[in-house]
Amino acid sequence: MNARSGWRRTIELACIVLAVWMSGCGPRVLPADMVLHNGKIATVDAAKPHAEAIAIRGDVIAAVGTNEEIERYIGESTQVIDLAGMLAVPGLIEGHGHFTGLGEAKMNLDLTRAANWDEITAMVAEAVKKTKPGDYILGRGWHQEKWDRKPSPAVEGFPVHDSLSRISPDNPVLLTHASGHATFANSKAMALAGITRRTPNPPGGEILHDSRGNPIGIFRETASGLLRKAYAEVRSKRTPEEVQAEARKVVELAVKECLSKGITTFHDAGASFETIDLYRKIAEEGALGIRLWVMIREDNKSLESNLAKYRMIDSGGKHLTVRAIKVTLDGALGSRGAWLLEPYADSATSTGLNTVRIEDLKQTARLAIQNDVQLCVHAIGDRANRETLNVYEEAFLAFPDKKDLRWRIEHAQHLNASDIPRFGALGVIPAMQGIHCTSDAPYVPARLGPQRAEEGAYVWQKLMKTGAIISNGTDTPVEDINPIASYHATVSRKLKDGSVFYADQRMSRDEALKSYTWNAAYSGFEENGKGSLSPGKLADITVLSKDILTIPEDEIPTASVKYTIVGGRVMYKQ
Repeated sequence: MNARSGWRRTIELACIVLAVWMSGCGPRVLPADMVLHNGKIATVDAAKPHAEAIAIRGDVIAAVGTNEEIERYIGESTQVIDLAGMLAVPGLIEGHGHFTGLGEAKMNLDLTRAANWDEITAMVAEAVKKTKPGDYILGRGWHQEKWDRKPSPAVEGFPVHDSLSRISPDNPVLLTHASGHATFANSKAMALAGITRRTPNPPGGEILHDSRGNPIGIFRETASGLLRKAYAEVRSKRTPEEVQAEARKVVELAVKECLSKGITTFHDAGASFETIDLYRKIAEEGALGIRLWVMIREDNKSLESNLAKYRMIDSGGKHLTVRAIKVTLDGALGSRGAWLLEPYADSATSTGLNTVRIEDLKQTARLAIQNDVQLCVHAIGDRANRETLNVYEEAFLAFPDKKDLRWRIEHAQHLNASDIPRFGALGVIPAMQGIHCTSDAPYVPARLGPQRAEEGAYVWQKLMKTGAIISNGTDTPVEDINPIASYHATVSRKLKDGSVFYADQRMSRDEALKSYTWNAAYSGFEENGKGSLSPGKLADITVLSKDILTIPEDEIPTASVKYTIVGGRVMYKQ
């Protein structure tokens, strides 16, 4: 072989090697622990919005790309999941829920599907047969505005306790409103709590009475605490072992429900220090299952003493973060507890309830900003939202060196037009729930009147135009934690009767997906580690049976969760 032929052969071999490298086989890589391929992957990453396959190594994403690009990550021990065309999205984040409330709801009467008051009393009657005399019967999820007929007799649309008390004379009964902002009690529960017709309303609460001055069984907002004291006294007689076993069961049930619905991270809207201790213990044992981002719910005195030592980021193997405070400033619209600037359209003497003093909220704001934690205030009515924005603005001005605080307003459901631009201007995050819009819409115009409803009820597009970043969720157990239902409500705003509630405020499908992923991660300072399917981020992935980004709108609710993957581990498979 002459020199020219030798050089030609060398060049040919080099070209073959280069072609092989450029074909996607590429340089050798360490095998992945898991590969998902043959799917439609919506990454929520602008750099690479769409892909077919993902490689996972350890608990993080190693690569995202085409099937050919990811094939080289498959080794002998790689777990390979064939998506068969299904949709994979970043692990869905519940942006506002009540974690222990979700678990507890699985242990009590589920009243969410009761069509009327008669069905609820029938459910309680069945529970009485299985319960020892003297033991409490608990339930949650009733909503008088969603019943198929009004109870009789009634006060402000609420039933009176007589029919319930007749079937449960020896068992105290406490039934929590779907919103969590009111409680219905029978006569036994009221007697144990020492409630009489002379019991005064506590600050921020109300006991509803009939025309003769007798309590009908409805306790709004802080008045529910009067009933809970007697219940807590009974519960205090449990052994420490019983307390611990039940608390763990609550967490276990909540985790199981989240994973079955595709939730990989849960923003817990209010936990005590005691509950956080339990979360930390379970997380450090490697047994939490999902990731929790927690808001502390304690009084200012307790916060001042303990806030610094309870602030934690990515504890328990990146499963527990505690970096926020929760305050509830008003109630819910359904129970007429939302704090309004003007009276309710259907109750001219009421503007709702303010449940925390503004001066106390200002003190909490100072504690939050001094300890580098977010402040998350529950505000549903327009007055509550305005007061919260005022407190936030005052705190930001007092600490001008503090930037990018990402303080939140939980719900932000009903706003005055003049306050909407303040969200974007102040960098305040509206932590909203798409499903609340369609769930509440049937009675919103009655409560607010058509002008206020159109002006400021669930105004997602108006808020986004100000630059506000909206996170999504369900407020579970107020609503089912199902993110597909909330996603559908967010993009359709369609009610059961087929009508649409102010269609101009609907999110696009991409906007709605982002509200459940990157936006929710951003709302907790976690967008660098989750919220999109990008190399180096946590391998938290939700796989859906149908492509909710493209299928006909009315088919979205038929999609189901096929896989829930947390940190590269399949935690749920349908």
